[in-house]
Amino acid sequence: MTNNPNDEDMPEEIDFSKAVRGLHDIPAEAVVFLPTSIERSVWEYFSDKAAQKGVSLSHLLSDVLKRDIEISEALK
Repeated sequence: MTNNPNDEDMPEEIDFSKAVRGLHDIPAEAVVFLPTSIERSVWEYFSDKAAQKGVSLSHLLSDVLKRDIEISEALK
């Protein structure tokens, strides 16, 4: 073990016998909030496009990223 002061709080062995596999699994269709950083010019561009289309920035970015994935997969 490391010299982390919290190590003494950790048991030597953990009992997973009552664990449930996939309990916190996120379904593929779930909307997930993932904080990210983008350049201001990119944010401004897509914010303007989202406003013009009357959709949320998240919706527009998801659509753009999905299309990018499709293009990347097609080029393989």
